[in-house]
Amino acid sequence: MATPAQLGLQNATSPIMEELIAFHDHALMIIFLISSLVLYIMSLMLTTKLTHTSTMNAQEIEMIWTILPAIILIMIALPSLRILYMTDEFIKPYLTLKAIGHQWYWSYEYSDYEDLAFDSYIMPTYFLEPGEFRLLEVDNRTTLPMEADIRMLVSSHDVLHSWAVPSLGVKTDAIPGRLNQIMLASMRPGLFYGQCSEICGSNHSFMPIVLEFIYFQDFEVWAS
Repeated sequence: MATPAQLGLQNATSPIMEELIAFHDHALMIIFLISSLVLYIMSLMLTTKLTHTSTMNAQEIEMIWTILPAIILIMIALPSLRILYMTDEFIKPYLTLKAIGHQWYWSYEYSDYEDLAFDSYIMPTYFLEPGEFRLLEVDNRTTLPMEADIRMLVSSHDVLHSWAVPSLGVKTDAIPGRLNQIMLASMRPGLFYGQCSEICGSNHSFMPIVLEFIYFQDFEVWAS
């Protein structure tokens, strides 16, 4: 989860989020180089009166400042399209979990297990244990197996919501009457926090998401 004074993204716990962080650094480096070049040219224009008249109408210069931005856009677009297709790739999932948004809590249903469903409400501040996070802890954590492909079906019972967990690199809208599908996986055990990322009403900020990833054998014991 995010920490105080953090400047970067949250630590990745899924392959998709690792790819997103790498693409973020890649695009940021391109932006930094372009900004440095523009700043250098502006400083030259402000500090010198020399003018190279031979390059004012040169076709070579025009070709460079036309072709170079196109190459830069391709360098950004190709990795972006690759990650986009990776996020939409659905393989045979280990289990299916359905999340339903309500005003203002989440309901979860494990489709592969009979009668395994529960509601997840925000934990009141006076019930918090030492080490738990205010406005992020819930009464029923969503338990999932690590190193497994999990299919999430997201919908809503009333208004628009958004199911998002930044460290997993997943975010999808919960729309009444419609099922949205995403894939998620965690490469390590632990607790991962998220929140509703849609302005869904007065208590919008009180819809936290807590995923607890555990080992396969422990998950089977929990689910049984």
